[in-house]
Amino acid sequence: MQYPQGHWSFPKGHVEAGEDHHSTARRELLEETGIEEIRIIPSWAERTEYSYSRKGSVNQKQVYWYLATTDEFQVKLSHEHTNFLWLDPESAIDQLTFEQEKIVLSNARKVLENLRAD
Repeated sequence: MQYPQGHWSFPKGHVEAGEDHHSTARRELLEETGIEEIRIIPSWAERTEYSYSRKGSVNQKQVYWYLATTDEFQVKLSHEHTNFLWLDPESAIDQLTFEQEKIVLSNARKVLENLRAD
């Protein structure tokens, strides 16, 4: 997904009260893409951490990443994004802006390849 600042990243967001991480992933995907039906692949998850500056203060963020499948391909962009692309993993790695997310996708790709081989 492309953000107004120009960078490309995955859908993501903050955990709300009463949510677990899977519920957050489902809600954020729905809010940012309009995609309702997903199946989270239970055999893989990854957590990353990074810091960023906003309004003069440094903030720490933890992100939990999941693999999911869907049969819905019609995307309804939220106001948070300016564009989206459906890409194969290799092209997505090239498109992503942040190195940490490229590594996450590379790790997820290996899991997908192993699942297909089974």
